[in-house]
Amino acid sequence: MMEISTIGLDLAKSVFQLHGVDTAGNGVFRKALRRRQILPFFAELSPCLVGIEACGTSHYWARELIRLGHEVRLMPPAYVKPYVKRGKTDAADAEAICEAVSRPTMRFVPVKSAEQQAALALHRTRDLLVKQRTQLVNMIRGLLAEFGIEMARGLHHALALAKRLAAGEAPEVPLLAERIVAGLARQIGDLQVRLTALEKELLAWHRSSELSQRLATIPGVGVISATALAASVIEPERFRSGRQFAASLGLTPLANCSGGKERLGKISRMGDRYLRRLLVIGMTSLVRRAKAKPDSVDPRLAAMLQRRPPRVVTVAAANRTARVAWAIMTKGGTYRTPIMVAA
Repeated sequence: MMEISTIGLDLAKSVFQLHGVDTAGNGVFRKALRRRQILPFFAELSPCLVGIEACGTSHYWARELIRLGHEVRLMPPAYVKPYVKRGKTDAADAEAICEAVSRPTMRFVPVKSAEQQAALALHRTRDLLVKQRTQLVNMIRGLLAEFGIEMARGLHHALALAKRLAAGEAPEVPLLAERIVAGLARQIGDLQVRLTALEKELLAWHRSSELSQRLATIPGVGVISATALAASVIEPERFRSGRQFAASLGLTPLANCSGGKERLGKISRMGDRYLRRLLVIGMTSLVRRAKAKPDSVDPRLAAMLQRRPPRVVTVAAANRTARVAWAIMTKGGTYRTPIMVAA
C-alpha cells in the first residue's frame, strides 16, 4: 500500500466516508467506516493531513485525530462545495474535501476546545428558549385578541400578564380558553426560570474570562455578546484586519465590479449568523439611546443618524464594533472612547 499523505473525511451520524491520496495526488483508497471504526483506523496510520468540513461535531473529531498525531484542518462547507465534481454522494464529498484541503489559498477554521463548545452550548440553549418564549407570548396575544382583549407590547408586560394568568386571574374569556391560556402562561413562567439560570451560568463564565470582560467594555456589547465572541472567535490574529473579521461575520457590503465600475450592495450575511445578530441587536439598542440622549453615545453615531436611516446606521455600527472587537482580541487592552478634535 502506498504512503497516504492526505485524507478527506466526510462526517455523518453513523457511516463516515474517507478518500485518501498519496503525495502525488493519486487516489489510494475510498472506503466507508462506521463511527466506532474511525479512531482505530486512524490510530494505525502514519501521521497525515486530514481535511474535514467544519460543523458541530467536527471539532470533537479534530481533537481526537490530533491526539493520534495527525494534522487536521477544518474548512467551511461553502468553500468545499466548488470542488465536488458531479452529483451529491458521500464519496464525492470526501474526494472534494481531500482536494480542497490541499489548496494553498484555502481558508481554515480553528479547532474549538471542549470548554469553548460548552460555553457555546449555553448560548444555543438560551437562544432556543428565547424563541420558545416569544412563540408562547405571541400565541397568548393571538388567543386573547380573538376575544377582543389587547395585550400590551413589550416583554415586561407579557411576563406580568403571564404571571397573572398562571395565578388564575384571567380576563373575561370562556372557561375552556381560560384553561388553555393559563397553561401557556405557566410554560412561559417555567421558561423564564430556566433562562434566568442559564444567564447566571453565562455571567459566571464571563467573570472567569479576562477576554470576555475586556470585550464587554465596548458600548453596545453586553455579557451575552462578549461571551459569545470570546467563545466563538479562536485565533483572531488569522484575520489580517478588522475589516476581514467583520467580513467573516457578513457585516461588509457585497461588491459588484464589472467593466471597471464597482458597486457596493447589501451586506453579505455570510459567516456566523448568531454573532452577527447579537452585534446588530446591541447596536439597535445603542441607536435608540442615541435618539433619546445623543450626549450619552459616541458623537459619530449621533452625526450618522442625521445623514442615514436608523437601520443603515445600526448595521454600520455593528461593522465598526466588530472591527473594535478584533483590535481588542488581537492587541489587548479595553475600549477607549475616541477623542473628538474640534474643527
